[in-house]
Amino acid sequence: MWSAQFRRASLIVGRSNRGRNCLGFASTADEGPIGFIGLGNMGSHMASNLLKAGRPVVAFDVVESSLNALASAGATVANSPAAVAAASKTVVTMLPSNPHVLKVYLGDGGVLSVGGAAAGTLLIDCSTCEPAVSQQVAAVAKDRGSMLVDAPVSGGTMGAEQATLTFMVGGPEDAFAAAEKVLTHMGKKIVHCGDIGMGQAAKLCNNLVLGICMAGVCEGHALADRLGLDQKRLADILNTSSGRCWSSDTNNPCPGVMEGVPAARGYTGGFACDLMVKDLGLASGAALTSKPKLGLPMGSLALQLYSLMSSHGGGHKDFSGLYQFIAQVDSKER
Repeated sequence: MWSAQFRRASLIVGRSNRGRNCLGFASTADEGPIGFIGLGNMGSHMASNLLKAGRPVVAFDVVESSLNALASAGATVANSPAAVAAASKTVVTMLPSNPHVLKVYLGDGGVLSVGGAAAGTLLIDCSTCEPAVSQQVAAVAKDRGSMLVDAPVSGGTMGAEQATLTFMVGGPEDAFAAAEKVLTHMGKKIVHCGDIGMGQAAKLCNNLVLGICMAGVCEGHALADRLGLDQKRLADILNTSSGRCWSSDTNNPCPGVMEGVPAARGYTGGFACDLMVKDLGLASGAALTSKPKLGLPMGSLALQLYSLMSSHGGGHKDFSGLYQFIAQVDSKER
């Protein structure tokens, strides 16, 4: 089965490189298979939604079981990012962070390596990384006759599964219009944020605010517990007053307050603490390299809290598990 899948991908690669011209990006997005690289908790659902929309998918991931799962849903697998790009006129990537993006696009056997993406290929990077990384990769893509847009997402694994993600897109108008045709199959809101890197800028700013707000809601509920206030009563007050935010009314961190959220299932699923640590670290890095440099005092404190949670074994839990971490630490110190 595995070798047969590789043979199918090789046939597509062979056909795709013959006679390809530099096409307009809008028409490119409507043609042929879509390449997808990165089949983690988010990417696997996103690629599945492309298949459900009737788009052929050629995929690659370093985890063989993830490739097999998508192949069973109808995808073709390839043996490298370059092979995916050669077989596709549009490539979507969903990768962990800066080094993974650079390796997949610019490394040996990468999307933009020899034998990879042809001129006219539309590249849509849905990873979360620093804006400067998106701009670096986009510059190389432009030199090769391709176009990259950065399109990080918000909405978590539930949004990825239900195709209700929000995409924050950076890139030229024509490339955005082409990318929108593909992203519509995976999300319900696609926002053009500006030039290359501005999608990443929007994502980092959003997650900076998210991490700070969740920390505040966690501390508020921890204080309510110490003072003997009913947690559901506090949540009701928060959600009908000035303390209301997504962390209180949609992903409340206190067990027993809401159903269907990570706090109701032992903080499994959702957005991992380690991912929040990564995003806050990226935001801090971007702030330090901005001109002039910008300090993020609240963001730095939030980063410390989530880093402590991770170092105490909670890195895999949803970041709302910070409530449990704060409550447990406080109780041990009393």
